[in-house]
Amino acid sequence: MYFFNIVLTVLTFLAYVLPFLAPKFFPFLSVLTLILPLFLILNGLFFIYWLFQIKRQMMLSGIVLILGITFVNKFYKFSSNEKTFEEKDFVVMSYNVRLFNLFQWLPKENVGDEIKQFINDQNPDILCIQEYSETANVDLRVYKHKFIFMQGNKIRTGQAIFSKYPIIDKGNIEFPESNNLIVYADIRKGKDTIRVYNMHLQSIKISPDVNEMQDNVDSINQHKSELVVKRISKAFTKQQLQAEILVKHKKECSYPMIICGDMNNSAFSYVYRSIKGNLNDCFEEVGNGFGQTYNFKYYPARIDYIFADKSIQVKSFQSFPNFKNSDHYPIIARLMIE
Repeated sequence: MYFFNIVLTVLTFLAYVLPFLAPKFFPFLSVLTLILPLFLILNGLFFIYWLFQIKRQMMLSGIVLILGITFVNKFYKFSSNEKTFEEKDFVVMSYNVRLFNLFQWLPKENVGDEIKQFINDQNPDILCIQEYSETANVDLRVYKHKFIFMQGNKIRTGQAIFSKYPIIDKGNIEFPESNNLIVYADIRKGKDTIRVYNMHLQSIKISPDVNEMQDNVDSINQHKSELVVKRISKAFTKQQLQAEILVKHKKECSYPMIICGDMNNSAFSYVYRSIKGNLNDCFEEVGNGFGQTYNFKYYPARIDYIFADKSIQVKSFQSFPNFKNSDHYPIIARLMIE
C-alpha cells in the first residue's frame, strides 16, 4: 500500500508542476493534468487509510494535499460569493452550440429553438458562441451588433460575438494547421471600451461517453493507429501554440478584456495558466459546485471559461449542466466595470 502511495505521490507532484512546463517538451506527461482531481481524491483516501491506523505514512499524502490546496478551487467551489445586482452590471454568456445540432447528434427536434429560447430567457448583454452555424437559421436579431466569422466549404462553422452595445472594432486570429480560431470585438459600453475574445482551441476529440471512448480505444488498437493518450498529447501541443498566439495578441490591447469560450483543456493545464495570466477566472471568484461545462459521463469536466480583467468586478457565475442541447453547457457571468 505504501509503495502505491509513493507512486501516486510522484504522479501528483508531476501534475502540480506540469502547468508551468510547455506541453511540447513533455506532451505525454501533460495528459496527467486531466486527472489531477482524481489524484487529489486518491491522496485523500490514502491519508484517511493511514490516519485510522495511526501511522506516520499519512504525512506523505498529507503534505501532498496541503501543497495542492490551491488547486481545489479550480475544481470545486464550496460556496458562492454572489454580489448584489447594480444598474451598471452587464451579463456575458459563452456557449459551444455544436452547430445547433445541425447534423442531429442529439436525438431530439427543435434544438435551435430551445437554445434561442434559453438565450432570450437569460438575456445576456454580450453573447459568445463557438461552433456557430448560419445554416441552422437560429434567429438572434435581438442583438443589434454582431461579428460572425465563418469558415469551411462543405461544412461551414464559425465563431460569433453578439452584443447589445456598439462594436467599434473587430477581428479574428487564425491558427496554423487548424480549423480552430479566435474572434474578438472591441465593445463600447457607456464611456468604457472592453475587448472581448471568443476562443475555440484545438479539440482533444474524446467522446463524452466513457463506454464509447473505450470502444474507440479498442478499435484504434485493432487498426494499429495512434492511442488516445498520444492524440491528446498532440492536441495539447497545438493548444500551446494557439495559447501563445493569443497571449501575444492580447499584450497589444490597452482595453480591459474578457476572454471566454471553449479551451478544450482543464484548469490545471499550461494552456489555462498561459491564457488566464493575471485575469480572474469567474468560476473561481464567485462560482459554486463543480462548474461543469462539458457533458462527459461520470466526470464533471470544466473546459469552458470566462476570464475577466482585474478592473472588472465579477459578481456572479453560473453553468447550466441541466440544459442538454449540445455536448457543452452554457456559462454566464455577471460583471461590472469598476
